[in-house]
Amino acid sequence: MDKNIKRFDRKAPPVRTKWYLRPLTYVLSAPDTKKHKLKITKTGVEGLKPPYLMLCNHNAFMDFKAATMAIYPDRANYIVAIDGFIGREKLLRDVGCICKRKFTSDITLIRNIKKVINNGDICIIYPEARYSLCGTTAILPESLGELCKMLGVPVVTFICHGHHINSPFWNLHDRGVRPTEAEMTLLFTPEQLEAAGKDEINDALVKAFQYDDYAWQKQRGIKVTYKKRAEGLHKVLYQCPHCGTEFRMTSQNDELICSACGKKWRYLTDGTLEAESGETEFSHIPDWYEWERANVREQVRTGKYTSGELDVHVDSLPNADRFIRLGGGKLIHDENGFRVWGTDSDGDPFEMVKDVLSLYSCHIEYEYLGKYGDCIDLNTLDDTFYIYPHGTDFSVTKMALATEELYRFKREQAGRPCRPGLA
Repeated sequence: MDKNIKRFDRKAPPVRTKWYLRPLTYVLSAPDTKKHKLKITKTGVEGLKPPYLMLCNHNAFMDFKAATMAIYPDRANYIVAIDGFIGREKLLRDVGCICKRKFTSDITLIRNIKKVINNGDICIIYPEARYSLCGTTAILPESLGELCKMLGVPVVTFICHGHHINSPFWNLHDRGVRPTEAEMTLLFTPEQLEAAGKDEINDALVKAFQYDDYAWQKQRGIKVTYKKRAEGLHKVLYQCPHCGTEFRMTSQNDELICSACGKKWRYLTDGTLEAESGETEFSHIPDWYEWERANVREQVRTGKYTSGELDVHVDSLPNADRFIRLGGGKLIHDENGFRVWGTDSDGDPFEMVKDVLSLYSCHIEYEYLGKYGDCIDLNTLDDTFYIYPHGTDFSVTKMALATEELYRFKREQAGRPCRPGLA
């Protein structure tokens, strides 16, 4: 790849949303939130004026629209991953978006967040840094409490419910779920932040971010009648709880199927699973997911975890213009972390190495853009590799789980265990 290629300008200061674009953000958000009869409950924020920090959970694109409706007409800047900028960088900058490469430590981003606060605006952050894979809380960075304390402005949480059920990460079809809900809550005042320690702030954030969209669906009695509602769920539930085989789960219409042993589960309209015969090992989807995590944790802690050496192809995203095909290569993920390497179309070698302690979680995609397949994306401050393994003997979900479990185990071995819910 051309070594002189333009890199995304991370140092460009955040743009305050143009006055003429602020109504546009409302116009673009209102139809979907009204369609889904979004109900926003506000606690402690009556009369609250910017600047403040708003921390939101992340399940679907609807989260952005819900947040816009909650704060309108106040002005905000949003932290957005670089792939969201592709082909529309100027527009996103003009509506107040700030670029971030996922799961990297970036002091420039901190400066830009402080600039937003100094401008007297709202800074909106999605600290889980990816869509939830199964409608439950993802790990939060332990630096979050320190950021809140450093900014010294009110901290508001915005937790949405139902967006995963409506459009899950593994099958983005809009299922017409309504009503959806959101809770906008003042978690800390500046005075409370000043009096609180970093750990106390983090513990409060972890508690505030506890959610389970499937439990919410069951409690609300919401039915999803979309006929293909199970299609794609095997991307998350990749291991059969009946025979234990990995990477042989499939899905069709409202069924999950293990192609190794033949067992089937039906995904019911209330969001639960039911075995078509025999024991229903897990009726609650997040329980199946956490069982997989426990199995990965056991492999990590006994030194047995490895993805093996996988053939891959790699795309690079150095800026917001377009992806650049680097070429074919190899990927391995094991107790040393990630390593991807290969040779680009010019015959030059490329490599990215992310050791275990440099990555507390990772971002994955299922069938990215509907044509490239499942992938892992790994980031430096100046580039993002989208890595697409070949074949069927892998799961990007398992790699994501293993990334988190490797990080936690390595921290424990170093005498620095993670606090619950944090990394």
